[in-house]
Order: sequence, then C-alpha cells, then structure tokens
Amino acid sequence: MWIYEKKLQYPVRVSKCDPRLAKYLIEQYGGADGELAAALRYLNQRYSIPDRVIGLLTDIGTEEFAHLEMIATMVYKLTKDATPEQLKAAGLGEHFADHDHALAYHNAAGVPWTATYIQAKGDPIADLYEDIAAEEKARATYQWLIDLTDDVDIQDALKFLREREIVHSLRFREAVEILKEHQGQKRLF
Repeated sequence: MWIYEKKLQYPVRVSKCDPRLAKYLIEQYGGADGELAAALRYLNQRYSIPDRVIGLLTDIGTEEFAHLEMIATMVYKLTKDATPEQLKAAGLGEHFADHDHALAYHNAAGVPWTATYIQAKGDPIADLYEDIAAEEKARATYQWLIDLTDDVDIQDALKFLREREIVHSLRFREAVEILKEHQGQKRLF
C-alpha cells in the first residue's frame, strides 16, 4: 500500500525560464534510462525475484515515481513562462506543436518512450545487475545535466537525484550479495 503525500521528495526551485535545459531534462522523464523506465522496471521485476529482495524493488520503484514527479516539476517551471518562439529556439517546437506546455513521455531527442526500455530477464542476478547498470547510467546523466546548467537551484535538485541513484546502486549491489550467498539452494525463491 502506498500513501501519497502531496509534496515533492525534495524541493524544486528554478531561478529562471530555461527551455533549453528543460529539453535536456526530458531525457530523465521519458528516456531509456529515465525515471519512468526505472520505476516500471523495478516494479515489474519484483514478480520474479526472491522474497528477500521484493521490498527493495518495491521501495526503489516507488521512489523513482517521486523522482519522475520532480523532473516533471522542473520541466514545468523551466517552460511555464516560455513563448512559442523560445520553445522553438530551444528545440522544443515539435513538442509544443503536439503538446503545448504539457509533458509527454519521450527523450531529449523527441523519441517516444517505449516498453522495450523495461528490462526483466526473470533471473534475479541478471535483473539486479541490469538495475545496477540502470542506476549508474542515471547517475551519469544527472551529472551531465548538472554540468549543463548554471542555475544553482536546479543543480541542487539534480545533485539530490544523482545521490539517490548512487544509493539505489549500492542497495542493488547488496541485494546481489544476499542472493549469491543463497545461490547454493536449488531455487532462489
């Protein structure tokens, strides 16, 4: 059971209108290594993972939805005062033509989100290594996004998200070790 609290996991402040940065942030909204793909990956994998780590996948999958909400808030705040001309100049003209200021699940290049981003092999060790890789790719992307802006408020929120990706990676590594300890059993679950 989830309890939704109507506040962001971490405050999102924006110093100025910046549609260019919003275009880049959309990568973490609807990209292959973004928050939606991560949330759905982990919540899907928990059906074929040993009981000892189901809670971990549920917890991290749920937190990824909170991160998705933060990214959406950043994109909204960065574009809410942008004119159509500013959106077009930032490379968001096509997005604006299709969605106005609404968000849509696609990456920074405009490629639509696809369920093929969700990796689930059914082998707990393989899936957890996939999850570690996904978290490390998200961490790297957040670092690059931090490097693309001089807005210290946005950098603050992005640093929070980057650090959460590191924590998730560490937790998945711990889960691999737990499962490897029990690998001598005929079945892991």
